Amino acid sequence: MLLSGFWANPLVESAGYFSVVILCLVVSMVIFELVTKYKNWEEIKKGNVAVAMATGGKIFGVCNIFKYSIEQHNSFFQMIGWGLFGFTLLIIAYLLFEFLTPSFNVDKEIENDNRSVGFISLIISVGLSFVIGASIS
Repeated sequence: MLLSGFWANPLVESAGYFSVVILCLVVSMVIFELVTKYKNWEEIKKGNVAVAMATGGKIFGVCNIFKYSIEQHNSFFQMIGWGLFGFTLLIIAYLLFEFLTPSFNVDKEIENDNRSVGFISLIISVGLSFVIGASIS
């Protein structure tokens, strides 16, 4: 009984959700690093604002999706499952953005510090994270 009381403590639950989401965020950033043609953190270190905006949008998007998942699901496994499903939809949206802009290469433009493309990428990630979050609830 004492152990189940420990896991039901709101502080323990919060720390658990936080830890799991941080781990999922790190995994998602690794996956985004593999999906993009540029090296996110190297470009940010060089001062590439377009990459910083696009990466920031992805981070916000992933965290927002997990926010909805935490609010709507009662177990860690449900939260992780729906959060990862939402993250997969965000990856698909990123690939669609690249596909639907045949007149230029999104990754190349962002790598070249085209801030307007970086900003649109940020807005797409953030905006769709709200739609995805609402749909997984």
